[in-house]
Amino acid sequence: FLSCRSGKLTPSQVAKNVIAMLEDCDKSTPPFRAIVQWDQEQIMLMAEASTVRYRNKCTLSYLDGIPVCLKEEFKVVPYRHRVGTAYLGTEPETEDATVAKKLREAGAIIIGVSNMHELGTGTTGCNPNRYHKIPRNPYKPNHFTGGSSSGSAAAVAAGLCPVAIGTDGGGSVRIPASFCGVVGLKGTFGRISCHGSLPLSYSTVSVGPICTSVADAAIVYSILAEPDPLYPYGLKQPKATLSDMCAPDLKGLKLGVDWTFFKVPDAVCALCVLYSAVEHLQSLGASVVEVSLPEMEEVRVAHVICILSEMRDFLQPDFNKHFQEMNLDTRANLALASQFTALDYITANRQRTRSMRFLREIFTTVNCILTPGVASTAPRIYESDLLTGSSDLSFTVQSMRFMQLGNFTGIPGLVVPIGYSTAGLPISFQVMAKWWDEAVLLRIGQKLEQFRYQTKKPSIYYDILA
Repeated sequence: FLSCRSGKLTPSQVAKNVIAMLEDCDKSTPPFRAIVQWDQEQIMLMAEASTVRYRNKCTLSYLDGIPVCLKEEFKVVPYRHRVGTAYLGTEPETEDATVAKKLREAGAIIIGVSNMHELGTGTTGCNPNRYHKIPRNPYKPNHFTGGSSSGSAAAVAAGLCPVAIGTDGGGSVRIPASFCGVVGLKGTFGRISCHGSLPLSYSTVSVGPICTSVADAAIVYSILAEPDPLYPYGLKQPKATLSDMCAPDLKGLKLGVDWTFFKVPDAVCALCVLYSAVEHLQSLGASVVEVSLPEMEEVRVAHVICILSEMRDFLQPDFNKHFQEMNLDTRANLALASQFTALDYITANRQRTRSMRFLREIFTTVNCILTPGVASTAPRIYESDLLTGSSDLSFTVQSMRFMQLGNFTGIPGLVVPIGYSTAGLPISFQVMAKWWDEAVLLRIGQKLEQFRYQTKKPSIYYDILA
């Protein structure tokens, strides 16, 4: 943005670099597969319009001329709305999702739509169908990116664009952001409009940005977060602010930690980094308060019942008509979902009411809740995954451990990279806050960023400003 403002670089030059790199991604071995649909002409049209605005000193926002991508779950003109499948999106889209529209109005350059786990049904990003293939983790190409916003996180980590938009119903923004070593924000339920995305699970999914930094996430959040008449869940929201984001310290903030929940069974290497990150926040004036997060096992089960029941309900016609074209793990998850009863769904929603009440009480004593990001680092890709896909329920459960509370109750969550495992894979930290209080997450997130003493360059990296 600053380079464009000073005239050293134009959005058109950046766009040409991006196009050359997208061509390179498609030819690389193995193919990178972060962006699955892109169009040179579309990219250049947006970039040239932005270049003119910079020349005339009438830019539209901080995102003017900035390359962004959107998860294939969103409708983006003129791409196909495939949602990670081989059977949807038979015709090019003619109408933008609300977030795509807002990004265009802000002057952003949409470089294409990004890869995703088929129908958002998993947390690896493994999608072996003919249109998608498996996106690669920029830190270790033989490891998964995480899912389901897999290509969004990979594109940002590899430098193709500093901003990507994902959706998060069970960690689908925060898991890939964690595995790829970038920042991921899941907004409060209803905060950013879901209109124009496939309504897979209407009660658990929130939209959010995946970015290279917390400051970038704050800018994107401030542009996208507002009521949308076409999306009823967010109509009564309070105004989005970035209050105290640039405060020099964290004095006066109370950070809640449930130490028994915080401990990760098999991540001994990560725990020392996570504990140090908590100490870092304390050194900036915040106080750590021990809290108890009740009934987390019930939350885990109830969240799965809610998200899978809603997906099965919405995808019933697809399951009947396109069963043969679905990936094996999608079929397995939807078949599992068909075993839940109306009674299970009602009981799960009663649990939701209880959990939201517990959180209301907890947030009267603390400003936020701290947890690790994901309970493991990115898993390996095996040869068989490329052909038949991957279905590992124990991994899915483990990867969602710290994610489900936010989806189930609708509170916002932010993941920030804080270090690396001994194998060189990213480790991240999560901060959750009360409903509509994304500002405190971004404030703490900025301070967490300073804790990471080095940022390792991924092995797949494109410098679009070169």
